[in-house]
Amino acid sequence: MATQEGSSAAKVRVLIAEDQALVRRGTSVLLSLEPDMEVIGQACDGIEAVSLAKQLRPDVVLMDLHMPRLGGVAATREITRDLPGTQVLVLTTLNDDETVFEAVRAGAHGYLLKDVTEQELLETIRALRRGESRLTPQIARKVMDQFRRLADSAEAAPTSHAGAKTDGAAESLNDKEEKILRLITDGMSNRQIAAAMFLAEGTVKNYVSRIMEKLHANTRTALAVISARQRRGA
Repeated sequence: MATQEGSSAAKVRVLIAEDQALVRRGTSVLLSLEPDMEVIGQACDGIEAVSLAKQLRPDVVLMDLHMPRLGGVAATREITRDLPGTQVLVLTTLNDDETVFEAVRAGAHGYLLKDVTEQELLETIRALRRGESRLTPQIARKVMDQFRRLADSAEAAPTSHAGAKTDGAAESLNDKEEKILRLITDGMSNRQIAAAMFLAEGTVKNYVSRIMEKLHANTRTALAVISARQRRGA
């Protein structure tokens, strides 16, 4: 009995939020075939997604954006605000610039389109469980373009509506913080950063919190996007 409990605890606990029953059930079957994953709930709209997330506290929520009653962006915002231990992975057909950016602003830790391969979906779920953030190059480019447009209007609005100050208004980082930010951008988890920099994982977590505070970023995804934009000289 203890062995079964240990095995269950090691699995990634996933909640699927999707209004199309066929897609929802198909995704559930796919994830259930993986020995390290467990589908603990299914929601057909945003209100049910929020309710089930608060009740079940999943590791990862697969979130469609176009849903009745409460949209996926609003549901993502509420879940990430109230459940910091839950990662939201957007899985949708919507890829227009504003929708992508709003989802990241809301706290999504990953964003995939529904034409993604099964293997990429599974790998992204596992990455989020490890504390990593994942955006495909196409999606990251859209978000960076939005940040760039906000940066261009910095003089008129020093603090952007993205939940992050623009470069000129942000508090500067020291050398160690800069290095940690680069590693976050490379998709490394706190544990991996700790090993690379010979620091305790708790110390890295404190550094990440301080970096987020300095740059006024709400999520690791936002941090990664900000850093990538800075690298490109935006």
